[in-house]
Amino acid sequence: MEPESCLEKSSGGRFSAKAAEERLPVLVSAVLPAGGTGERMGGGTPKQFCPILGRPLISYTVQALERINWISHIVVVVSLDNVEIMKSIVKRYGHKRSVIVEGGTSRHRSIFNGLEIFVKNSPIQKPEVVIIHDAVRPFVEKDIIFKVVMAAKEHGAAGAIRPLVSTVIASSADGCLDHSLDRAKYRASEMPQAFLFDVIHQAYRQCNDYDLDYGTECLHLALKYSKTNAKLIEGPPDLWKVTYKKDLYAAESLIREAISQQVCVITDMNENAVQVGFLLHKTLKSHVKQVRSLSSTLCKDDNHLQNILLGQCYNFICINDTPSDFQKTQQLVEMLENTNASVLYSIVLISVHLNNLEDTSCSSEMPKLVELAKEVNKTNIFLYGLIIHYQQDNMKLEEITDSASALIMALIRDRNPAFVGQLLVA
Repeated sequence: MEPESCLEKSSGGRFSAKAAEERLPVLVSAVLPAGGTGERMGGGTPKQFCPILGRPLISYTVQALERINWISHIVVVVSLDNVEIMKSIVKRYGHKRSVIVEGGTSRHRSIFNGLEIFVKNSPIQKPEVVIIHDAVRPFVEKDIIFKVVMAAKEHGAAGAIRPLVSTVIASSADGCLDHSLDRAKYRASEMPQAFLFDVIHQAYRQCNDYDLDYGTECLHLALKYSKTNAKLIEGPPDLWKVTYKKDLYAAESLIREAISQQVCVITDMNENAVQVGFLLHKTLKSHVKQVRSLSSTLCKDDNHLQNILLGQCYNFICINDTPSDFQKTQQLVEMLENTNASVLYSIVLISVHLNNLEDTSCSSEMPKLVELAKEVNKTNIFLYGLIIHYQQDNMKLEEITDSASALIMALIRDRNPAFVGQLLVA
């Protein structure tokens, strides 16, 4: 969900985003207003708490900011009715740097409450730069956050913008077209935005009630009350936010795609398993960004497995030499459970078993797979079974492996709990 590319240090001496992971010459915190009621969603659940792959949307946004180690605190501002819900989310998903604050009756009042936590007898150190970001924009990248933070340090305020995708028009009193704006001259204001803390805090302290109740643009408040002209930064296309119900489906699709881009293939040292593992590795490389291959002996190292999970790999293929061998799969399940990685995303584990055409023992092992799959499903690990009929004929084996790869990718991308415990045949 985060881009591999990062800013390079320019000849002008600006810090790069990669270098900023190690050091940032400014103390930074963030405020996430999340007090909306979700009226445009057409349901009773506020959009920030709507589940995506079983996890609340706001948790993804908080996680995106927590990946950036130079953001000291993330202040999440929610309505009084949702304070306990947010506390449970923070606890369940391990959001260590989150601070929960009760919101106000409007977006600006909620942001103001979030800023006030830094100055009202709080143990949280007041930042030099504060990021303001919508809780329903989970796909924010490190690069754009770094850019707006550094621009805010230099100019006092900065915000991401995007080209308008539709022309803005004004209607007359009788409901007819009055005039339209030249789309080339205007931009859509997006998030994240960043400010010198004193600039935006001073602006909010001077706001009138109309601004606090009906305003939406933080950059405008900095200009109006603190006389600070914001630096506008061209942002990437994925700065869009979840507004309507259809956006939830789009967000879910993007998350599925992101966590399907790495696969780890684990084999024992049996010659047949190694050959199938090699062919699967070769085929899967055309479907995903990265395929890792490990031996089952190496996989016994918990630290090694932890490093794989830290690399955002949530898909594992465990190749067993025989249909009756579930020991390696069970061992891998135990290791995955110990890492607690499935708290954030579901982990797909496909137990592959090699079988010759004359051997019918695979059907007798089905109850074991179902039992194990039901048990680990409780911990958000989706276990599927796959039988590959092994043949010495290389041409036929490659054909079967191609079919197996198609099944594997369908299971990984769909992540459907309804198929947990099913035994598929390639």
